[in-house]
Amino acid sequence: MTTPSLCPACGARNDCSLADPRTADQACWCYSVSIDPKVLEALPEALRDKACLCPRCAQVDAQLRGTEPS
Repeated sequence: MTTPSLCPACGARNDCSLADPRTADQACWCYSVSIDPKVLEALPEALRDKACLCPRCAQVDAQLRGTEPS
């Protein structure tokens, strides 16, 4: 079973604004980044499209900071 506020890959908080009733009317951070489809495909089918990955598991930390890895 997945919890909307937790990363399905590692179980850490995913900071999904849609999962928090206080911020559910705001776009999630994941809307502003590009997640490599291979990252999503690596998740077991049962965990896909249930909850946001955390930025670390989504491998988008650099995008969120506004810097791309070298």
